[in-house]
Amino acid sequence: MSTDTTASVSTHILDTSAGRPAGGVRVRLAARGGGTAHWQELGGSATDADGRCKDLPALPQGTTHVRLDFAVEAYFEKKQAEAQQDAPANRDSGAAQVFFPEVAITFAVTPGEHYHVPLLLNPFGYSVYRGS
Repeated sequence: MSTDTTASVSTHILDTSAGRPAGGVRVRLAARGGGTAHWQELGGSATDADGRCKDLPALPQGTTHVRLDFAVEAYFEKKQAEAQQDAPANRDSGAAQVFFPEVAITFAVTPGEHYHVPLLLNPFGYSVYRGS
């Protein structure tokens, strides 16, 4: 929840290759107060079955930049392992399992504002935007 002196952040992930939320993805949150300041790791969470992180840490007063790090490699490896159980013939296709093992999104914030930053994800690309 944002206050007049702080901003707040939320996120969710949609796996566009499956048309479903991406559950179980670890998300780390970091913040800094200015472009030259050092990043402060604030902690993290994991997406729930609906692809949402409902318990990201609060941002400290003076935050101007936020970074969300999404650890998507384990999600795609699990998804691929489940698919191979259904189709064992594809097990040794030789294709890279995960092209983007992690996604890091950095954005600027203003005190008093809430920032919802959805991640649209597939095995070979991603997109983000400021949601509502």
